[in-house]
Amino acid sequence: MLDRNVVLVLRTRQERTERRLRHNKEANPPPMEPPALLLNHNHLYLDLNMNFSENCKQETVRAARKSSNNAPNAGVGEKREHLYKILVIGELGAGKTSIIKRYVHQFFSQHYRATIGVDFALKVLNWDPHTIIRLQLWDIAGQERFGNMTRVYYKEAVGAFIVFDVTRSATLDAVVKWKQDLDSKVQLPDGSPIPCVLLANKCDQHKEGLVNSPNKMDEYCKEKNFSGWFETSAKENINIEEAARFLVNKILQNDQLLKGNGSQDQTDGERFMLNQSPTSTKKSCAC
Repeated sequence: MLDRNVVLVLRTRQERTERRLRHNKEANPPPMEPPALLLNHNHLYLDLNMNFSENCKQETVRAARKSSNNAPNAGVGEKREHLYKILVIGELGAGKTSIIKRYVHQFFSQHYRATIGVDFALKVLNWDPHTIIRLQLWDIAGQERFGNMTRVYYKEAVGAFIVFDVTRSATLDAVVKWKQDLDSKVQLPDGSPIPCVLLANKCDQHKEGLVNSPNKMDEYCKEKNFSGWFETSAKENINIEEAARFLVNKILQNDQLLKGNGSQDQTDGERFMLNQSPTSTKKSCAC
């Protein structure tokens, strides 16, 4: 039989242990389950483990509408509204995040951290007096490297940019794999590839390889089934707006064709036309 003093010591130790556990639990509550969607200014960041539910889509639409409230002429008269998902893919360090930041916020920094998984931003365009376009730009990390998750990321996209770094010819070599992966995982409702524009980024720096010959780049784009290509610089804000407008125009043309109005609605067709002839082959090209 245990001595009474021993019993008291053991009981005291047990009570101290229980108090310590209670204190730790109160001081460090268990982490909450991370939300599927976090809203931060105009950027929406995606949890890597999220389920792509209808709720996610509704949150995206609500955030897009909130962003458009500050746009000029918003809410004046009857307007058609479009929400388009656009992918921005390519090798690590090619400048995908910089391009999106420049396009959405007119901002550039040389100190971005590598994107992990995927994040996306919203851009509202007053395309014409009758049309508002909301672009959902998905920035997919270069290190994803054609993994199984990219099929989920690509879902419901209607256009894409593939970005490479003109100072590193190896990033252009990888473009073919990105394009093949894109075409295999997402198509338009009629089964055709989504329009894809190739961005030769960092054109303000010394260029390597094929990009030094615009004619060869034209042939390359036609061979690989790109809608067009542009030399861009997020740092100097070169051709970012032009490339985006070119891609949106392609998307709108596809909308017209898929709705069967391509030959009937001449007014809309003329409204959405974009001069595809480059003003300077040194700055931009279209295939």
